[in-house]
Amino acid sequence: MLTILQVLLLILGVVRFFVIAHFIMSWLIRFDVLNIRQEFVGQVWYGLERILQPIYSRVRRFMPDLGGIDLSPIVVLVGIEILRIFLINNMMSFA
Repeated sequence: MLTILQVLLLILGVVRFFVIAHFIMSWLIRFDVLNIRQEFVGQVWYGLERILQPIYSRVRRFMPDLGGIDLSPIVVLVGIEILRIFLINNMMSFA
């Protein structure tokens, strides 16, 4: 059981990294520091979009419309941290 919890923590860490990278890239693209027309930047951006869109779309269904502000990455990060705390506390009970 401890191994399953460790694998879940690893997956949550990878998803957290993807969300943070996507969040930072969105700001860099918005302020023209990065350009999507560059091949590598475009591939990374659209790859992260394809990976994270199913997660973001579920969160956006429950969020109110705030105009042009998208808080779904922040909500996802908070949710990941809550899951991590829950898993770590349960991991301590199995050790």
